[in-house]
Amino acid sequence: MANCRRVPLFLVLFCSLSHVHQLRAENNIISKLGINAERAQNLGGGPGAAAANPGTADRIQPAAASLTRRRPAGWKLSEEAVCREDLTRLCPKHSWNNNLAVLECLQDKKEETEIATECNHLLWNYKLNLTTDPKFESVAVEVCKTTIPEIKECAAEELGKGYLVSCLVEHRGNISDYQCNQYITKMTSIIFSDYRLICGFMKKCLADINALKCGNIITGQKDVHSQGEVISCLEKGLVREAEEQPGAHHIKDDCKKAIMRVAELSSDDFHLDRYLYFACRDDRERFCENTLAGEGRVYKCLFNHKFEEAMSERCREALTTRQKLIAQDYKVSYSLAKACKSDLRKYHCSVDSNMPRARETRLSYLLLCLEAAVHRGRLVSGECQGEMMDYRRMLMEDFSLSPEIVLHCRSEIELHCSGLHRKGRTLHCLMRVGRGDMGAIDVKCQNALQTLIQEADPGADYRIDRALNEACESVIQTACKHIRNGDPMILSCLMEHLYTEKMVEDCEQRLLELQYFIARDWKLDPILYKKCQGDASRLCHTHSWNETNEMMPAGAIFSCLYRHAYRSVEQGRRLSRDCKVEVQRILHQRALDVKLDPELQKRCMTDLGKWCSEKTEAGQELECLQDHLEELGPDCREVVANITELEAEDIQIEALLMRACDPVIQSYCHEVADNQIDSGDLMECLIQNKHQKEMNEKCAVGVTHFQLIQIKDFRFSYKFKTACKEDVLKLCPNIKKKVDVVICLSSTVRNDTLQDAKEQRVSIKCRKQLRVEEVEMSEDIRLEPELYDSCKQDINKLCSTVAFGNAQVIECLKEKKVHLTQRCHQRIFKLQELEMVDPELDYQLIRVCKNMIRRFCTESEGKNVLQCLKQNKNSEVMDPKCKQMITKRQITQNTDYRLNPVLRKACKADIPKFCQSILNKATADTELEGQVIACLKLKYADQRLSSDCEDQIRVILQESALDYRLDPQLQMHCVQEIQSLCPEEVAAQEQTGQVEECLKINLLKIKQEACKKEVLNMLKESKADIFVDPVLHTACALDIKHHCAAIPPGKGRHMSCLMEALQDKRVRLQPECKKRLQDRIEMWSYAAKVAPAEGFSDLAMQVMTSPSKNYILTVIGAAVALLFLMGMFCGRFTKQVTQELKDR
Repeated sequence: MANCRRVPLFLVLFCSLSHVHQLRAENNIISKLGINAERAQNLGGGPGAAAANPGTADRIQPAAASLTRRRPAGWKLSEEAVCREDLTRLCPKHSWNNNLAVLECLQDKKEETEIATECNHLLWNYKLNLTTDPKFESVAVEVCKTTIPEIKECAAEELGKGYLVSCLVEHRGNISDYQCNQYITKMTSIIFSDYRLICGFMKKCLADINALKCGNIITGQKDVHSQGEVISCLEKGLVREAEEQPGAHHIKDDCKKAIMRVAELSSDDFHLDRYLYFACRDDRERFCENTLAGEGRVYKCLFNHKFEEAMSERCREALTTRQKLIAQDYKVSYSLAKACKSDLRKYHCSVDSNMPRARETRLSYLLLCLEAAVHRGRLVSGECQGEMMDYRRMLMEDFSLSPEIVLHCRSEIELHCSGLHRKGRTLHCLMRVGRGDMGAIDVKCQNALQTLIQEADPGADYRIDRALNEACESVIQTACKHIRNGDPMILSCLMEHLYTEKMVEDCEQRLLELQYFIARDWKLDPILYKKCQGDASRLCHTHSWNETNEMMPAGAIFSCLYRHAYRSVEQGRRLSRDCKVEVQRILHQRALDVKLDPELQKRCMTDLGKWCSEKTEAGQELECLQDHLEELGPDCREVVANITELEAEDIQIEALLMRACDPVIQSYCHEVADNQIDSGDLMECLIQNKHQKEMNEKCAVGVTHFQLIQIKDFRFSYKFKTACKEDVLKLCPNIKKKVDVVICLSSTVRNDTLQDAKEQRVSIKCRKQLRVEEVEMSEDIRLEPELYDSCKQDINKLCSTVAFGNAQVIECLKEKKVHLTQRCHQRIFKLQELEMVDPELDYQLIRVCKNMIRRFCTESEGKNVLQCLKQNKNSEVMDPKCKQMITKRQITQNTDYRLNPVLRKACKADIPKFCQSILNKATADTELEGQVIACLKLKYADQRLSSDCEDQIRVILQESALDYRLDPQLQMHCVQEIQSLCPEEVAAQEQTGQVEECLKINLLKIKQEACKKEVLNMLKESKADIFVDPVLHTACALDIKHHCAAIPPGKGRHMSCLMEALQDKRVRLQPECKKRLQDRIEMWSYAAKVAPAEGFSDLAMQVMTSPSKNYILTVIGAAVALLFLMGMFCGRFTKQVTQELKDR
C-alpha cells in the first residue's frame, strides 16, 4: 500500500470516462495485467485480498475461491458462475468478452441490490487487486510507451513505486495516443466505484466515518460493491462543519484533504461521483441527454437545471453538496480549474496550500483575484471568464453555497426568508432585510452579504443575478434594448427608468435590493471603477480591486471622489472628465433613494424615523430631511447640507426632478442642460420658466421645494454662493440663512446708493446675482420666511384658495390689506415700499407687463420701469392686463407718499413744511391713506409748492382726475355716493374722469360732509390747472390752442385765459367748452358759498377765478386808493406835535 500512496493525490485529475467500446486494446490490457495461471492467485482475491479485508473473509469464500483457482490466459469475468446470472440478465452479450466492460455494466446499475452478494465481492476483489498490483505500472509503460517520453515529468518518474500512472493521469490532457488515453479512463471508473479502492482513504477517514455513522447506510449483512453513500456522508459532514451548524463534527485535516481530493479527482466525469451519479441518473437523461460526458460538462448541465421543477430533490441535494465543495476548493470544478489555470498562474492567484481548505472559501479567492485583473483591464481568457460567470451566477442563485451566509444569516432566513430557496429569492430577501425594509439585520450577516456581492460581482453583468434578470426582462426588452446584452450599462439603464411607466414593481424591488449593496462599494460598479481607478489611486489612496484599506474603506472612496469632482480650478486636484461623468451618474442614481447613499442612511437613520416615517414615495425622504434641516442631528444635518449644496451646483443629480421637468427643459433650457458645466444655470432656468404652460405640477413642486430649501443656507444656491462668498464673509459674517444674507447685502447696496458712495462695498458680480436672488424670492411668499410667518394666519383666512407661486398670494394680501392683521399689514407695507423703490422686485408687475416693458422701457433703468409704464399707460398699444396692473400700483402709491419714491424725493422739503401735522399723527409702517398727498394737492392749488414737487403733484392730479380710484381720500369718503349716484359711470370702467364729473354734477345731492369736501377740493384743484380737469380740458382743447397758445401752462394761467375769453363777447368759444365753463362757474360759486375761504390764499384764488373778477378787483382797488388818500390828508393831523415837544 505504501507504493501507491501518491496515486490518490493525482489520480484521474482532468480525465473523462468514455462509454463502453468493444476495443481489442482492452483485451490486450487484461491479458497484460496477468490474468493467467501464475497471477491468478494474486489477482483473484487470494490471501492478500482476504488479509486486506478480514471482516469479509467468511462471506467472500465462494468468490475468493473462484479467483484463487488458476485460470488460463484470457480468463473472463463472464465465465465465473457467481456472476453469470447477473451478467446474463443485465449486460449485453457483446460485452462479455471485455472484463472492463462487464465491470462497468454491473457496477453502474441503478439498483445495486440486483447483483448477487457473491458477485459483488468478486468484482470488488478483482478491482482491488487491479489497483494494488505492482505490475499495474508495467502495463502503463507498455500501453503508453509512445506517450511517456513526450511528457518530461512522467519520463523522470522512478519506476516500481506506482508514481508513473499518477503522472499520466495528471497530464492526461496532453496524451494524444488513443490506447493510452482509454487505459487511464477505464482505470478511473474502477477506482471511483468504491472509496476503499483509493489508497489511504480508509486509513485517513475511518475514525470520521465511524463518528459520523456514515457506515450505517450498509443495511443488514449486505456489503454493496459501491459505497458512494459513504463519501457523500463525509462530504455533507464537511459542509456542516464549514457552515458551523449545531452539532457539526470536526473532521480531521487528513480526512478533509482526502475528501476534497476525491471530489477533485471526480470532477472530470460525473460517473466518478458515485453518489451523484446514482442520484442524478434519471435527471441526466431528462435534462442532459445530449451532453457528452467528460470535462465536467454533465455537472455544468445539471447545475444549470438545478432549480427546475422536474429536478428530483435527491439530485438537487447532491448537486448542492458538490457546489458547496467547489465553493471550498475551485479545483473540484474540472472545467473552471482547466479554463483558468494559466490565468491563475499569470496573475499570481495561487492559494496558500497551508490554509485549511474547509474554512477558506477558495472559489471566492479565485473569483476576487481574477475579477480584479479584469477590472484593471488585464487580459483574462474568454474561456476562463465564461467559467467565472457560471460560478458567479451559481453563488447568486443559491445562498447556501456561501458558508458565511448560512452561518451569520441563519436567524434572518428563518424569520423572514424561509421557503424562498430557489433562483436567488432567498438572497434577495436577505438583501431586502439588509436595506432595512423588513427589520434589523445582524452586522455579520450584512457583511457576509456584501462579501458575496463582491464575489459574484453582478454589477459587471446583470445576468449573473437570476432573480433580477427574470424580474427585469420585460423592462430591458423595452427600455434598454439599445444596449448590448450583458453590458454593465444595463443596470444604469434600469436605474434611469426607475419609477417610470416602463418599470415594473418586481424589477424595481430587485434592482433596489442589489443597488443597495453595489452603492456601498464603489468597485462593484465596473464602469465607475474603470473610469475612476486612476483618480481614486491618485486622490484617495486606494489599492487594487480586491484589497481593502482601513484608512480609506470602500464605502468612503466614492465620497472622496465626489468631493474632488466639484472642486474649482483654483482648488486643484480635480477628477478627470470621464471619472467626473461617472460620479455624476452615480449621484443621479443615489438621489432616487436615500438607502442608496450609505453615508446618508448611516447618519440619518434616527432622523428618518423621527421626521420622515410616513414619507414612502420616491425621493420624499430626502425632501423631508431637507425640510427639517434645522431640527436634524448634527451629523445628519451635515450630510444633508452637503448633498443639498451638491444639488445646487448640479441639479441634474435630482433624477426624479429632471424627469418631471423634461418638457420644460426641452422647450426652454435644453442648451443649458446640454452644455452646463456645474454652474447652477439649469435650476435658474427652471425657476425663470416655472410658470410656462409646459410646466407640470410635479416639476413646479420640485423646483419650488428646492427654492424653499435654498433659503435655509446661502450655500445651497450655487451661483449666489460663488458670486458673493467673499462679500458675505466681509460684510455679513456669521449670517447663514440665505434670506438674511440677501437682506444684509441688499441693505448694503441700498445704503451705498443713497449715500452716493464713491465705491460700492458689494462687488459687481455679487450685485448682479443678488438681483437674481431677490427677484426669485419675490415669486413666492414662502421664500421670505419672516413675511410668510407674519401673514400665515391672514393667508389661511383671506387667501386660502389662492395658489402659491407667481406672487399670487402676495398680490392677494395687497388687495385685502385693509383686512390684514397689524403684523402682516406692516410686513406688506415694507414689501411694497421696497418694490416701489425697485420695481424689478415686483414679480407680478414684471410678469404681467413683460412685453410692454420690452416695447416701451428698454432704455429705462430697472428702478424707473414703473415710471416708464405709467407714462405709456394710455397708449393705444398698451396691453389691457398690464394697464390694469399699472393702475393697481398707482393706487398703492397714492395711499402713501413713501410708496412713491419720485414724489418723496421731489417733495422732500415741502412735506415737512406743509404737512407736518399729518406726519406727527402717523405711525410707522402704516399707510397714511393719501393724507399727505391730499395736503400737497391743496398746496398745489395755492401755488405754494416748489417746482419739482409741483410737477409731481400735477401728474398725480391728472392721473387721479381720470380715475377716481387713484384718489384714496375720495374713494374712502365717497364710496356710497359713487355707488348710488354714479353706477353707470362706474360700470363703464372708462378711465376718462366720468365718475369725478358725475360727483361734481351731483354735488348738491351729496349729504356726507367728508365726501362733499373731497368733491369741493377737486373743484378747487381744477381752478389751479385745467389739466387736472380732464372733461373740461377735452372740451376746450381747441379753444386753448386758438386763444391761449402763447400762454405757458400751469398756475391756472390757461384757466384764466379761458375765463377771460368767456367774458369777452368778441371771442366765440366752442359750444361744448362754453357749456363746461359755465357749469364750472356755477360749481365754483356754490363751492364758495358752501366752503368759504379758509385763508387769504383761498380768498385770492376765489377772486381770481370769479366771473366778476374785474369788478371785484376794481372795487378792491378803489377801496385801497381811498384809504391811501385819506392817509395822505389825515396823516399830518394825527402826527402833529407841539413845539415844546420838539424842543425837548
